[in-house]
Amino acid sequence: MNHKMLMCVLWGLLYLLPAKAQQEVQFSQYIFNMLNLNPAYAGYRGGTSLNVIHRRQWRGIDGAPVTTGASIDGLTNAKEERLALSGNFMLDEMGAQKTITAAMGATYRIPLDEEGAKRLCFGITGGILQYQLDGSVLEYVDDFDERVPVGRPTHIEPDATFGVLFYTPKYYITASVNNLLQATGMKAYNWDGKLFTSIVREPHLYMGAGTVLNMGEHLKLKPSFLWKEDFKGPSNIDLTAFMLIKEMLWLGVSYRTGFQIWDKTNLQSGLERQDAVSALVEVYATKWLRLGYAYDFTVSGLNSYQSGSHEISIGLLFLNKQKREISPRYF
Repeated sequence: MNHKMLMCVLWGLLYLLPAKAQQEVQFSQYIFNMLNLNPAYAGYRGGTSLNVIHRRQWRGIDGAPVTTGASIDGLTNAKEERLALSGNFMLDEMGAQKTITAAMGATYRIPLDEEGAKRLCFGITGGILQYQLDGSVLEYVDDFDERVPVGRPTHIEPDATFGVLFYTPKYYITASVNNLLQATGMKAYNWDGKLFTSIVREPHLYMGAGTVLNMGEHLKLKPSFLWKEDFKGPSNIDLTAFMLIKEMLWLGVSYRTGFQIWDKTNLQSGLERQDAVSALVEVYATKWLRLGYAYDFTVSGLNSYQSGSHEISIGLLFLNKQKREISPRYF
């Protein structure tokens, strides 16, 4: 059995057995569009912001995750900047399962100084998750296996996300909970008189912080971390450091690994903690156009089966008519 066939079998088991690992979408460039994780970021950039991102994970493995996302957010009142609205769309494909997310949100931004440079923000989104299982992707031994669909059964679930953000010109603290209405690891649903199951995303907690340090006239350092927790699988953390050169070029490196906060009795012993090291580049081609790329070097046991992960992103910022210039936003 070659390694691709072996990985197909492993992916199939993920769909037929209860999930105990994190299933939430992850991006190496999350720091440049935190709206994917926390709705409280809506309106942070001071104008109308449009972001698109595409990630192809573990190249060389059949059925590996492929994710495309788009988000838009903007202020409803450019003068006080207290209320912002947002919209998110995400398409995530992994093996035979496809998940589509569509949501809309609102954020209230409380100024803590006269200039509004310090704010405490609360955001919430509501929307739907559509799960789809493509039977043509699955391989089976027994003919007419009722656990393998002939077509593409789908199921729709409601979903919600809540987040809090505190930021100043020099640092930020963020916390959010995603998939609030997804409470089980597997979801069973009927299609054409037969019962099928698909992986349902568990609620995830995200907590992080970061700062910006002046290193010289045209050089800034931005270290940050993001803790990702689903309370069932291993805890994960991203440690990231960026250098900003002349307010145009971000060069960064990130390390993703598992760690133990408390003893989780449901986990098997000896789980590998190391995940990936990422190299990141972000270029502000103009004040309104951002281009980004990230490459993940896998350092786990999957290293010999794939050739890394690729991620590209594009960001557009449209200024409100009341503003001709927006102060730099580093988070």
